[in-house]
Amino acid sequence: MFSEMHHVAIIASDYQRAKSFYVDKLGFKVIREHHRPEKNDTKIDLAFGSSEIELFIVDQPPKRASYPEATGLRHLAFRVTNIEKVVAELETKGITCEPIRFDSFTNKKMTFFQDPDGLPLELHE
Repeated sequence: MFSEMHHVAIIASDYQRAKSFYVDKLGFKVIREHHRPEKNDTKIDLAFGSSEIELFIVDQPPKRASYPEATGLRHLAFRVTNIEKVVAELETKGITCEPIRFDSFTNKKMTFFQDPDGLPLELHE
């Protein structure tokens, strides 16, 4: 039925903060970008590897419920080969990660950090 994930869509509240975070700090590539006057938002399509993120910048979106956990998307996870190296690189860019721990199910290393709007992002080795 499905062959692969096409994209994940994220709503952000501030154009400069979001673009700086995902492009400058995380290294995603901009595929295309355009303002949609009919929706009063800006859409940036980002690529990393063979995956894509649609980043929608919306003026004053409702706050995301994160804690306590709410129904819906819990977090996005990115596979890395050397979690310590990635955490060190993120920290040089001003991104704070939680302490590295082991996933009790896979016994692999993992950690979390957040985007500028508080969306939890996971690194998983």
